[in-house]
Amino acid sequence: MFRPQLILAPGKEKALLRRHPWIFSGAVRKRVGEMQPGDLVDVLSSDGRWLATGHYQDDSIICKILSFETQQIDRQFYRKQLLSAIRYREQLGFFDNPQTNVFRLVYGEGDNLPGLVCDWYNGVLVMQAHSAGMHREFATLAELMVEMLGKYGLKSIFDKSSATCPQYGEPVHDGYIYGEQPNEWEISENGVRLLINFFEGQKTGFFIDQRENRELVAQLARGHRLLNCFGYTGGFSLAALKGGAQYVETVDISKKAIELCNRNVELNFGTDAPHKGTCADVLQFLSEEGKEEGGERTNLTTLKPFDFIILDPPAFAKNHRSLQQGLKGYRTINQRAMQIIADGGLLMTFSCSQAVSKDDFQTMLFTAANNAHRHVRIVKQLPHAADHPVSIYHPEGEYLKGLLLQIEK
Repeated sequence: MFRPQLILAPGKEKALLRRHPWIFSGAVRKRVGEMQPGDLVDVLSSDGRWLATGHYQDDSIICKILSFETQQIDRQFYRKQLLSAIRYREQLGFFDNPQTNVFRLVYGEGDNLPGLVCDWYNGVLVMQAHSAGMHREFATLAELMVEMLGKYGLKSIFDKSSATCPQYGEPVHDGYIYGEQPNEWEISENGVRLLINFFEGQKTGFFIDQRENRELVAQLARGHRLLNCFGYTGGFSLAALKGGAQYVETVDISKKAIELCNRNVELNFGTDAPHKGTCADVLQFLSEEGKEEGGERTNLTTLKPFDFIILDPPAFAKNHRSLQQGLKGYRTINQRAMQIIADGGLLMTFSCSQAVSKDDFQTMLFTAANNAHRHVRIVKQLPHAADHPVSIYHPEGEYLKGLLLQIEK
C-alpha cells in the first residue's frame, strides 16, 4: 500500500538513524503524494532508503515517528504500545497505591506513542492529543483502553484535546467519549483529597508531574510559613498543610483556581486551616510583598516573612524563539523571591518549558542570586516523577526542571 512520502534533504537522516522521533520541516526536501494533517507518511532518505513511518502535520515538527520498522500501523500496533505503557505502570505499582490514585498512563514519546498523553484519575481516563494523527485514532484507542483497563475500574474517558491538538477537519472539543459524565471528580494524591474539573482544569485537569515534589514539601513544611506562587488549585499548599505548616498562602491569577483551592483545603483540613487563597498576579504580589505601608507590611498576615516559597509558573518560554524573554521572566520572579524570603529559607523553583535546558535554568538562578545579593545552596534536583518516563532517544521529554534551594542573606 502506497503512503505519501517525505523525502529528506541530504544528511538530514542522521537524527532518524539515532531513532529520534521528530522530523522538522527544514529537513524535508520534497513531498510525494497528497497528504493531510494526521495522515500516515513514509520517511525516506535523499537516496530513497526507507527510514520510518509517522504522522504528518503541517507544523515546524512536520512528522512524529511511530515506527522505525516496516509494519502496519493498525489496531494491533496501538494495542501493543498501550499494553507496554500499562505494564510499565503496573511494574512500578501505580495501580496498587491506596494513597494515590492519579498518575500518567501514557507519556507520548516516552511510551513510543508520540502525540498522545493519557492520565488516570481514580477511574477516569483523560486522553489528550498533541497531533492530529493521534486524535484521529481516538475511537480505536478508547476501545482498547476500555478493553485493557476494565479490571482497574475504568468508569469514563474524557477527551481533553481542544487546546493541544492541531486543528484538522471538524473542530476538536473537550468532552466525555465513554462512560459516566461527572462534572467534578475526586482523587487522592499522597493521602490528600482533591477535586478535579476536567472541563475547566489546566493540562488534563491537574499537574500530575509534581506528585513526588509535593510529597517532599509535606516532609519539609512543619512549622514553616509557606507561600505557594502560581498555586493553581492548591496541590503544594495541601501538601504543606498535611506536613504541619504554620501558615500557607496560595497565590494564583485565576479566581476559579483559587476558589477550588479553598474548597480543597476545606475538604481536607476544615474551615479553620491556617490558609489564605489570594487571587493576584504573582509578579505584582511579589513586588509588593514586604513593602512597608503605614507601619505594616502589605500582603502579610503578620510581620514575619515567608520562610518557604514555591515558584511553579506556567511555561514562560513556549519555544526557542521566546527563550530569552522566558528566561528573563523566570529570573525576575526568582530574584524577587530570593529578596523577600527569610534568612535560611527554602525556595522550591521550577520551569516546565521544554525550550529551557537544565543549564539555562541553573544559569538563570545564578544570575537571580547574584542580583539579589544572596548566598544560595542547591539542596536537591527536582525532576518529574517516574510515570513520565523519558526515551533515551528523546531527551526533550525531560521537560520539568526544578531545584530546591536554601537562601541566606
